[in-house]
Amino acid sequence: MKYFNAGFRLLLSIIFFMTLIQVYGQVSNKNDSIANRLKTVAIKIISSARFCAFVTIDQQGKPIARTMDPFLPDSNFVIWLGTNPRSRKVQEIKKNQDVCLYYPDSSAQGYVVIQGKAIIVNDETEKKIHWKNEWSAFYKNRDKDFILIKVRPSRLEVLSYKDGVTGNSITSEVPFINF
Repeated sequence: MKYFNAGFRLLLSIIFFMTLIQVYGQVSNKNDSIANRLKTVAIKIISSARFCAFVTIDQQGKPIARTMDPFLPDSNFVIWLGTNPRSRKVQEIKKNQDVCLYYPDSSAQGYVVIQGKAIIVNDETEKKIHWKNEWSAFYKNRDKDFILIKVRPSRLEVLSYKDGVTGNSITSEVPFINF
């Protein structure tokens, strides 16, 4: 009986562990409550971070990061950023649309990573919608010196110990959503 109880507890532990892997690995959009929880925590971290690291692939195929001041994600987690059309990042996006945004959680161990495809947008209506007055110093001639980058997400990763969103303790895989 003693061995049965130990074996039964081991089996329950394995089932619990496998459930955690499923919950804290990929979260499908079918599991709305968990996906919504990850999105809510992601918005919280993104809002408090304000700035992000924006990563593109350079001409030699190497990742390059720079600090950017993005807009908050929309309901589909699309991110808008402003830049100069003559910037290096615009040329890099034209050659390779794969980008990554990294938002650190400065108040705790945590972060948000958004991977996706970037497109360059030079639409006057969008440029009016996605403008921050504090950018005026960087873009003296808004018509000529300002363009938008629109990032459509393909993957969202979230880690926030203070919010109870943690990864797999064995593999360190972080909870994520594929869009």
